[in-house]
Amino acid sequence: MAEQPNRRTAPGESLPGRRLLPPSAATPLVLALGAVAGLAYLYGHSPYEPAQLLPRCPFHWATGLNCPACGGTRMTYALLHGDLPGALRANPVLLAALPFAGYAYGRWALAGLRGRGHRLALGRRGVVLVLGTALAWMVVRNILGR
Repeated sequence: MAEQPNRRTAPGESLPGRRLLPPSAATPLVLALGAVAGLAYLYGHSPYEPAQLLPRCPFHWATGLNCPACGGTRMTYALLHGDLPGALRANPVLLAALPFAGYAYGRWALAGLRGRGHRLALGRRGVVLVLGTALAWMVVRNILGR
């Protein structure tokens, strides 16, 4: 087998077989890094104190009603500080959905690391279940004033 000459690569070019991660792993990795940065910021910035640089729900801002995810920042802050009762008060339905979201993210990231794409296959019933639950939670929480 003939030895290949030692050549330099141009910026952005890689030699065959020398990739650290497959391209399909880039999006899950960037999402994870962004989530870690956001969690680190949120850990030190209470959503209960005024003048914090935290996102505001555009649906609540526009309508005055709570969307299914309203309270998600407070829930996350409570979880980061080990306050499970506070997380339950902030948004119990979103808290219950976290293990499912974590599982879906894990499958997506693992497929990406293996060099494969992955699509979440909910099917028609799954989509109806997720959207129906979100809509029912939005109606209930606005009736109850949560």
